[in-house]
Amino acid sequence: MKFEINEDTIIALATPPGVGAISVIRLSGPSSFTAIDEVFAGKVQISSAKTHTIHYGQIIENDEIIDDVLVSVFRAPNSYTAEDIVEISSHGSPLIAQKIISLILKNCQIRLAEPGEFTKRAFLNNRIDLAQAEAVADLINSRTSVSLRGARNQMDGLLSSNVLSLRTKLIEVSAFVELELDFAEEDIEFVKRTELVAKINYILSEIEALLESFSFGKIVREGINVALVGEPNVGKSSLLNYLLKESRAIVSSTPGTTRDIIREEISIDGYLFRLHDTAGIRSSKEEVEKEGVERSKELIKNADLIVFIGDVYIGFSDELYDELRKLNPSIKILKVLNKTDLGIKRLYSEDFQISAKTGDGIPHFLNGLKVEVFQDGIYSERTAIVSSVRHYDCLTKAKKNLIRALEALSENISGEFLASDLRASEISLAEIIGEVTPEEILIDIFSKFCIGK
Repeated sequence: MKFEINEDTIIALATPPGVGAISVIRLSGPSSFTAIDEVFAGKVQISSAKTHTIHYGQIIENDEIIDDVLVSVFRAPNSYTAEDIVEISSHGSPLIAQKIISLILKNCQIRLAEPGEFTKRAFLNNRIDLAQAEAVADLINSRTSVSLRGARNQMDGLLSSNVLSLRTKLIEVSAFVELELDFAEEDIEFVKRTELVAKINYILSEIEALLESFSFGKIVREGINVALVGEPNVGKSSLLNYLLKESRAIVSSTPGTTRDIIREEISIDGYLFRLHDTAGIRSSKEEVEKEGVERSKELIKNADLIVFIGDVYIGFSDELYDELRKLNPSIKILKVLNKTDLGIKRLYSEDFQISAKTGDGIPHFLNGLKVEVFQDGIYSERTAIVSSVRHYDCLTKAKKNLIRALEALSENISGEFLASDLRASEISLAEIIGEVTPEEILIDIFSKFCIGK
């Protein structure tokens, strides 16, 4: 599906708003060079400048110098958007950037860019595919080295090349089936049914492998939600404070001190862990604490991992453990025994022993967190993984239609139904890379970008 490419020239601030060393203002479209010539005074006229060159001069309004700038020139199609692009590097005053943008908007037939419009144009001009475009936003929002590497792989086309390869194989299978339909009256078989089944099964297995990577991909992109749970005063807040190296949560010997969920993030070997210090789960008549306990229960239902904390005095409550299981039956629960610095020796069933006061045992515990989350193995740096819900849904639809195609083959159903299922699966794969994509999906994707990218 081809979308209409807007011929407008657009402008936006490409660097974050606020004070900095420099600001970069980006223009893209057919009037980019002539627009700059209206306001730029330098040794070279920008409309005649060579591509990939930088030119020093001033932005001038009514003989008044607004700023000394560097103007970078990128001629189509060798630019980010595959259009003519100009980037103005000015001093990093918000006032200067605002005056330059206002001056260009006033003097030229140019409009402000919409969120993500530069990247959208790169997609519409076939500079990148849709999966790569989505990776741009992930790259900008990366919080850890692992999420950055995952976004970089997708931006480099690792996922796209896999999907494109599968789609090509699927089109070949569809071609055989549809060719037989054209010669149905002659009863000609262009490919054996066993060979068709083998080809479809191969594509199906590759799709299933991508689907299986989603749980890891989601973690890479969004991080792991970890609920710190336990009875009051076992040291949940102390553990959080130790991990953050600051007093983020109030620590008191008085039970029920934590009334609300405290959320903080740490990185373990490049993986993002979102820690949630929950209110101690117990019965309480105090309204604020009761609300905190209810919020904790809701968090536990949606967590990826529970760290169940006990201490050397009381151990682990079987009643609380059973409640955790009821709230989230399938979740992994790690038992962590705290306050080992007190020297009390008791036998409890736990996965880790720590002291949130001295730090003893915490490195082993952190490594255990990572191992537990990735117990099925961490994917290599050059493995295509699925991290987007949209991609996952498209692959799920493709898988469903391939299974229906196999059923049609096994039951010797009419070739029209087989061809229909194969086409539907192929379309689902095409949606991932943007070969076939409803416009409302494009609007949703690019609306989440920042303006200027």
